[in-house]
Amino acid sequence: MGATRADKEIYFEKLKELLNKYPSIFLVNVDNVGSNQMHQIRVALRGKGVVLMGKNTMVRRALRSILAEYPQFERLVPHVKGNIGFVFTAGDLKEIREIIVANKVAAPARAGAFAPKDVTVPAGNTGMEPGKTSFFQALGIPTKIARGTIEIVSDVKVVVAGTRVGTSEATLLNMLNISPFTYGMSVVQIFDSGNAFSPSVLDVDEQELIDRFLTGIKTIAALSLALKYPTLVSVSHSLVNAYKNLIAVSLATDYTFEGSEKVKEYLANPDAFAVAEAVPAASAAAATETKAEEKVEEAEEESEEDMGFGLFD
Repeated sequence: MGATRADKEIYFEKLKELLNKYPSIFLVNVDNVGSNQMHQIRVALRGKGVVLMGKNTMVRRALRSILAEYPQFERLVPHVKGNIGFVFTAGDLKEIREIIVANKVAAPARAGAFAPKDVTVPAGNTGMEPGKTSFFQALGIPTKIARGTIEIVSDVKVVVAGTRVGTSEATLLNMLNISPFTYGMSVVQIFDSGNAFSPSVLDVDEQELIDRFLTGIKTIAALSLALKYPTLVSVSHSLVNAYKNLIAVSLATDYTFEGSEKVKEYLANPDAFAVAEAVPAASAAAATETKAEEKVEEAEEESEEDMGFGLFD
């Protein structure tokens, strides 16, 4: 039975209230997520986020009804397909995503279900009786009989990610007590302060962003200098280069200014600067030596004073 008009109006108001209150929205896929698992996710998000589910037709209608007032939410409409829901939050996006995807439940392979990952049957003894050898042969799994039971000779991939699980494959995995899949909420899209982006963006760490930013700045500065077109990032380099040119002109001519005087003095008499640098170094070494000698003398005096006397003498 579909939702009544009153239920729809309540849902529309609830959605509008949450859109106004929270700056960030996670669009999540809830395929194969049970009611108990959903409850656990809601509990984990308590105080940090709000989960809102609804039929896609009702969700799209609710979003379109507020586009005149909030046109930025039009970016959400194309993603409302399949078994999706919303998680509204004002918290740290990485932290909230971790909470959303952390709740996983192991599940057996079901015939006809899409496999989220490859499934490989490992080599080893199955514990099954030899009468079931034909079952393995039908699936192309090499086996041998060892101690009266079937043993799989080598690892065999029986299910490929993105394909439907066959009846035989599902039966085999269940016979072997293998539950290869885990189900839980998965993040499809993130909407934050008017921007929609893939959840993979959250995997980019801060250092990588800084490195990319610095690379961009260096590239712009290099282009600006090559084209002789001043920009904010190239001005400092231009000033340094101009200063170097002035020093070079001053050294090649008799013209002198405050910045080039010391350079000319150094080139004219480098030994004087070498001596000047050596004197403070020698003074520092002498001072260190003096302090070491003073400490040794103090230690000797203390030992002489204590020699031959006991605590109670």
